[in-house]
Amino acid sequence: MPVTTVDKRAAFRKLHESGCFIIPNPFDVGSARALQHLGFKALASTSAGFAWTIAKADNRVTVDDVCDHLAALCAAVDLPVNADFEGGFAHEPEKVGVNVARGVKTGVAGLSIEDSTGDAAKPLYDFALAVDRIKAARKAVDADNSNVMLTGRCEAYLVGKPDLGFVIERLNAYSEAGADCLYAPGIKTKEDIAAIVKAVAPKPVNLLIGASGLSLKEAGDLGIRRISVGGSLARSAWGGFMKAAREMADKGTFTELASGYSGGELNKMFSGQ
Repeated sequence: MPVTTVDKRAAFRKLHESGCFIIPNPFDVGSARALQHLGFKALASTSAGFAWTIAKADNRVTVDDVCDHLAALCAAVDLPVNADFEGGFAHEPEKVGVNVARGVKTGVAGLSIEDSTGDAAKPLYDFALAVDRIKAARKAVDADNSNVMLTGRCEAYLVGKPDLGFVIERLNAYSEAGADCLYAPGIKTKEDIAAIVKAVAPKPVNLLIGASGLSLKEAGDLGIRRISVGGSLARSAWGGFMKAAREMADKGTFTELASGYSGGELNKMFSGQ
């Protein structure tokens, strides 16, 4: 029986009720299907990973680019997909709402809105505007009773403002504005993680883990509900590609090609799709 968008959205909410799960970040349809094959229960898009597949830098894609990408991911797998929707591709709350409505129509089960401006001189939106942007996203999500989960993101740690009190104040405000899940990428210490989990309870918290960090069990013990890896899988793929390509370009040799994943195994994995 086909898995419907309604099914995916209900399953995604269920995953947030207890325990801790990994929500890995594919960067294209192939990587999404591979992650489904490996048994993950949900996926999340990655703004950076996707941007690199179309030869753009992170935060340089358009809402059209992203919506097309999200629709392709959702159609390719039977799993819920959470959208990295950056800052909503607009500054004004009303325009954020319009774009979120477009994002919801791609079939995603979740969608996140961050509070970074993209302006190095003023990297975060003012408090009131940041909250209004979450409210607008919430209104757009609810307009068609979509049941899409909204994640509110505070980017303070990523823009050089590792102020725990500041982050907690914002996350609580985003929760009150309608966010179902809270996320502060860049938090690392067990003490900060536990403090955020406690402050926003009973709302679930997403934790970003990159090249190092806590294990699934350790994060779960701190009360984290889900773990995403951002662009890390994409960087890993690019790491192998660039290492082999540089060897060919610089040395005229091909030894790194031996490190590639088995073509036979890839064909076997995708043969049933």
